[in-house]
Amino acid sequence: MFNKVVVVDCRGHLMGRMASIIAKELLAGQRVVAVRCELLEISGAIWRNKIKQAQFIKKRTATNPKRGPIHFHSPAKMLWRVVRGMIPHKTQRGKEAMLRFKSFEGIPHPYDRMKRMVIPQALRTLRLQVGRKYTVLGDLAQKFGWKHAEIIETLEEKRKTKSAAYYEKKKELAELKKQATEAADLTKVNETLALYGY
Repeated sequence: MFNKVVVVDCRGHLMGRMASIIAKELLAGQRVVAVRCELLEISGAIWRNKIKQAQFIKKRTATNPKRGPIHFHSPAKMLWRVVRGMIPHKTQRGKEAMLRFKSFEGIPHPYDRMKRMVIPQALRTLRLQVGRKYTVLGDLAQKFGWKHAEIIETLEEKRKTKSAAYYEKKKELAELKKQATEAADLTKVNETLALYGY
């Protein structure tokens, strides 16, 4: 890719497949920001993933659980941990790669004004067989103590309203520009431009 920063919209992506592609890009030197992590998906029904997550959360240091393993409850941190598992994070190269990665629930400023990408190789609709069950990461996180789903939802509604208004205005301006271009007599300008090879 090699843009300054790539913003990935996580909605409808399978978590593992997306994480592997992100990890590869981070190690290559690309900065990546993942937004809307609460809408990531995992294959398998929610009851299966609940059992898996519960077994994972059970694994802890007997004498002092603070010593790890650390179990994150927010979807953004869950994705962060999955990506970390795909990177040699204890080496200098891996540490620097992890510094290039950010993940968020919802779409905070300034990423709400930037173009968002999808990763076709990781989209659930293209990868999972029709009729197979899947789990939305936000729903799973809520069952294990994530409390901010409602706040994120209200903030997203606000953002979508603003975004729709901006898009309508953009369309109006494009239409006005089109009308102005059609109405203008540009024969002289075009002749001058033609002389210079445009």
